Amino acid sequence: MANPKTKNADTGKAKAPKSVFREYAEAIVIAFLLAMFIRTFIVQAFKIPSGSMETTLLIGDHILVTKYSYGIHIPNEILLIGTQLFRDIVLFQEVPERGDIIVFKFPRDEKRDFIKRVIGLPGEILEVRRQKVFINGKPFDDPYARHTKPPPDEPFFPRDDFGPVRVPEGHVFVMGDNRENSEDSRFWGFLDINKIRGKARFIYWSWNGPERSVRFDRFGKVLE
Repeated sequence: MANPKTKNADTGKAKAPKSVFREYAEAIVIAFLLAMFIRTFIVQAFKIPSGSMETTLLIGDHILVTKYSYGIHIPNEILLIGTQLFRDIVLFQEVPERGDIIVFKFPRDEKRDFIKRVIGLPGEILEVRRQKVFINGKPFDDPYARHTKPPPDEPFFPRDDFGPVRVPEGHVFVMGDNRENSEDSRFWGFLDINKIRGKARFIYWSWNGPERSVRFDRFGKVLE
């Protein structure tokens, strides 16, 4: 008959088997730590709550964001609370490329996450004239921009007419694709690249909230 106790190879003493509760508890703790590691360093899911990135992203889209795209972010917040313990630290940091869609801590309230597109890079001179973006004095080919209103007869600052300004080192200039309905760098300034959480990659789920209808055609859409 099998002995329910096993012997420790070093001491020869019998070792009691783990209880079912302890085995489940250890499995839950390991799964939780693994999930936190993946969420912190590899990939995180976000939901789109506003129309500032239409028509690239719609309200109700659920996206996956890679956290390692611009470096390794050292967590500086108390888990599940959000209180910051120290300044942002990023190892092996990289500057985003123009056109990247990024998720970042909103500079005026870092408990909120915003999503915008990178338009201006460090050291560049950026200007908006009558809704047209110019970088270093040259018109920028802006294929994702969506305009719902024509520019007024008189300059309308800062939405339709902005700058010129030079983007500081260590910062980027971001804008929403839905240009007349986006609170972005035109209104609150440059974005510190240390505040970037990651790069938006693709849509894994989407539904129209008010109508409660699933938008199957958006599943798996790669974000550009």
